Amino acid sequence: MRAREGVLKSDLFGDDLELLYPIIEDGGSDSAAFDNVLELLVINGVLSLPEAVMMMVPEAWQGNRSMDPAKQAFYEWASCMMEPWDGPALFTFADGRYCGANLDRNGLRPCRYYVTDDDRIVCASEVGTIQIDPERIVQKGRLQPGRMLLVDTVAGRIVDDSELKAT
Repeated sequence: MRAREGVLKSDLFGDDLELLYPIIEDGGSDSAAFDNVLELLVINGVLSLPEAVMMMVPEAWQGNRSMDPAKQAFYEWASCMMEPWDGPALFTFADGRYCGANLDRNGLRPCRYYVTDDDRIVCASEVGTIQIDPERIVQKGRLQPGRMLLVDTVAGRIVDDSELKAT
């Protein structure tokens, strides 16, 4: 990101963009650096939060002949903007409209989730982090490598990964 700071441009920030430098704050963790870049991509107003996540942590797309060409074109475009982020393996995110979790394309960290009958979603690396009556669970699953669990709070629904990425 430091190498890119000299060529970054923003219609939103204009000449004030330099006031944001360094984009990645010194002394932060890898997760903090990831958060700094994700925040820049989203507040700039060009990408939605899910699009920025897809750009930073793309699913395995190169050489995938079964992937939709339009989705592959998005990932190819994104790869021209920045290299895929190497970590974290699992992360959660929220911006007031969207909240979700994303697993990297290697799938080295588990992410299990429950959807309950009172419209809650619980996701964690381990099963059983929170006790939930089995009768309340309407759906449970495991996030797959390169996939995103996304809740659109404005629409009031879970957005399927294939629907999200087709959009």
